Amino acid sequence: MARRRNMAASIGGWSARHRWAALSIWIAFVVTATLVGNAVGTEKMRSWEGENGEAREAATVLEAAGFPDVAAESVLIQTRDGKAPADFRRVAEEVGRAVLATGRVENVRTPYSEEAPAPVSADGRSALVVFDMKGEGATAGERVRPVIDAVAQVQRAHPEFRIDQAGEASSDLMVGDALADDLTRAELLSVPLTFGILLAAFGALLAAVVPLVVAFTAYLGAVGLLALTSQLLHVDSATTNLMLLIGLAVGVDYSLFYIRREREERAAGRGRERALEIAAATSGRAVLISGITVIVAMSGMFLTGNGIFIGFAQGTILVVLTAVVGSMTALPAILSLIGDKIEARVVHGAVRRLTGRTWRRRLGGREGGGRVWNAILAAVLRRPFVSVLLAGGLLIGMAVPAFDLRTGQAGLADLQGDYPVVDTFRRIEAAFPADKAPATVVVTADDVTAAPVREEIGRFEERALATGEAVGPFGVAVNPDRTVAVVSFGLVGAGPSDEASERAVRTLREKVVPQTLGRVGEAHVYGSVAAVMDFNAQLGRTVPLVFGFVLLLAFVLLLVSFRSLVVAVTAIVLNLLSVAAAYGVLVVVFQYGWGEELLNFTSTGSIVSWLPLFLFVILFGLSMDYHVFILSRIREAFDRGMPTEQAITYGIRTTAGVVSSAAFIMVGVFAVFGTMSLLSFKEMGIGLAVAVLVDATVVRAVLLPATMKLFGDANWYLPRRLGWLPVLDHEPGGADEAEEPGGSGRDGGPDEPDALPGERVPVTAG
Repeated sequence: MARRRNMAASIGGWSARHRWAALSIWIAFVVTATLVGNAVGTEKMRSWEGENGEAREAATVLEAAGFPDVAAESVLIQTRDGKAPADFRRVAEEVGRAVLATGRVENVRTPYSEEAPAPVSADGRSALVVFDMKGEGATAGERVRPVIDAVAQVQRAHPEFRIDQAGEASSDLMVGDALADDLTRAELLSVPLTFGILLAAFGALLAAVVPLVVAFTAYLGAVGLLALTSQLLHVDSATTNLMLLIGLAVGVDYSLFYIRREREERAAGRGRERALEIAAATSGRAVLISGITVIVAMSGMFLTGNGIFIGFAQGTILVVLTAVVGSMTALPAILSLIGDKIEARVVHGAVRRLTGRTWRRRLGGREGGGRVWNAILAAVLRRPFVSVLLAGGLLIGMAVPAFDLRTGQAGLADLQGDYPVVDTFRRIEAAFPADKAPATVVVTADDVTAAPVREEIGRFEERALATGEAVGPFGVAVNPDRTVAVVSFGLVGAGPSDEASERAVRTLREKVVPQTLGRVGEAHVYGSVAAVMDFNAQLGRTVPLVFGFVLLLAFVLLLVSFRSLVVAVTAIVLNLLSVAAAYGVLVVVFQYGWGEELLNFTSTGSIVSWLPLFLFVILFGLSMDYHVFILSRIREAFDRGMPTEQAITYGIRTTAGVVSSAAFIMVGVFAVFGTMSLLSFKEMGIGLAVAVLVDATVVRAVLLPATMKLFGDANWYLPRRLGWLPVLDHEPGGADEAEEPGGSGRDGGPDEPDALPGERVPVTAG
């Protein structure tokens, strides 16, 4: 009988037989992608690409208008004893002279300047010295250090004051460096943490190193590819950090699935080549299906039309794709090369010498799942209905707070920790509270200085003030070509997400602007309030589309892969439950503030606005890893003649160890990002960690086997009208046949008798 093959089996088999060629191709790809990527450089997203709607149009116009790019700075001077000092003038002017002496600043203004003096607080306890950095604002952070040093020198000369600098340039320097260090620390912790978990789980040095090598080289190759694709679709600066997070998690998982199966087959007496063939046909195929599912989920972010999401989609798709390719090509080649040495017990020997005890671990976890998994599984299958009620009730209970989820924009509160420049910004806001939200109207015309345009600008100011929702003073700035004018003013309300401010934007857009500035050119209301409104409106339009796209394509993929309507629907429902539970935990922790001291953050009362949609696509894709891996094993056993309940038990038991190890790795990597200073990254890391933990335990250990037990043979129901779907082989590529002539088992014996993969069979002596 001819063997039935699949693409994963063909690719993995070729790589194992031509290991040096496969490894050479993989190394050449990674090196070439890295070198080319470094040469080309990753194209960062323009500021307007992160906007939506009318705000995006305004930001696009402003970027092309040629307005001077200036970085503004402020120095806050406050008394330490709570009294307004008599020599306030002397200190402020000394600060002004000190920053001017650096030769790096211009337009210095103190509270005592004759023209446009800087402000003094109402209580007389705070004052500002304001100025602009010379040169391009985008690079001002590179030139601001001497100015900061000059301000610090004045501070040392006047210890009775608090003299601190804050602004665009100083923020770029101080916060940028701090966040870069934060990200570097998280990245450096992720790799050794993953290695430590692998080493603790397996006790074999090579078994811990190989998955990391495959995952990290896949990440390097993906970053190189991102530099090329970013020339067409620009990416946010955080994209590469996210790629490491996702790439390390899925890359190690895929390698574990593959290695575990190959070692099982070797333990069952299969020859080295035969074991790799079976691993390629089974776990390799599960990796392929899982990777495609993750990519499908990630691609939903393209539908948002927002540059941040599009960049995230590019990066995650590329790193998952390269991880899949590496797992199907480089990994079998490496396993073919090192063979059984992957289980060399370097750590076991050291433990035995130090303690006199043997570390009894099998690669990928305990064989058969271990006592805990077996006890849980036995209880679940004995009482499946009760198990569904309890586990389902738990997840629904965890998800209930998600109905109270409130989103907000990342501001100063997003940066947690001790950052002096951020503290200075907060004290400036406290000393000089704003009674209005800043806004602008961007006007384009052939000549914005022409009389008709100037008349309409005047009419706009009158009508805007008459509504009672705009606040003066009004300012007008014109670009060098006189084709764009920016009318600046204030809005009533507290700013973004404030109802009064949003109502003011709607009034201006729908009534005032069309009747005035809209008559002489294009006019767009812009500012932080308008940008948040447009972003939320865009998400409101696209979220249903993204959810529908991801769910539909995942359903179709599962339906085709397992030829079962019930399996596909169940998978969708279980994954949605785990995502909803993660949302609930996010609300309880970050919105309600439970665990602030433990996680070292201060709640803002909301979740950053981009996170819910992002978490949905990421979690939905990642949760499919374990689901596809376990289902593939169950379906494989069922196709070989096992009754459904026995196949469920077999599938869960044989995958329990590797799923547990993979979940611990994912949780560990994600939790590292939960230690970062940015609150949005904390939310992302903790949300991902909780969801993976819930998914790998409550969902896969309880709900999945319990629901499949309840459905029984109905699990494999496929309507007759769908009988045309392709039949995909879930069996290990002819494992029921004898070894090919010349093949040998581990002990050099002849072919073994038929057995399910992973079952130990007797090997006849030669």
